[in-house]
Amino acid sequence: MSLTLTVFFEDPFWVGVFERQNAVGLSVARVVFGAEPTNPELGEFISENFHRLRFSDPVSADQVEKPRGNPKRRQREARRATETQGVSQKANDAMRLELEKRAKVRDQKSKEQKEAEAKLLFEKHQLKLKQKRRGH
Repeated sequence: MSLTLTVFFEDPFWVGVFERQNAVGLSVARVVFGAEPTNPELGEFISENFHRLRFSDPVSADQVEKPRGNPKRRQREARRATETQGVSQKANDAMRLELEKRAKVRDQKSKEQKEAEAKLLFEKHQLKLKQKRRGH
């Protein structure tokens, strides 16, 4: 399992994207920091709040890359990746799918709530009509 945190500026806030890649696939979580976080603040955030992150459903990953043994090489690759790319396309796709899924759930809940309210109003109206007929 590999975990990648990408922090970038998305006007007007700093945003962090956690990408978790394992045998199941790629999962993504997005966090808005506000002000630019420092390295110690990021470490503290990860240690205190990582278990609260809501990762998206796994998206199938083509292949899971294993880190190479040389730490200097990994550091260079990380620097190059952050300078050129930012967040990966797969992470963006996973976030978009998660947002669409949440929107569908939200729409379904609001539709059910509106239908329940309409039914309640109808029943109140019918009860009122019934009471008028009885002469009460």
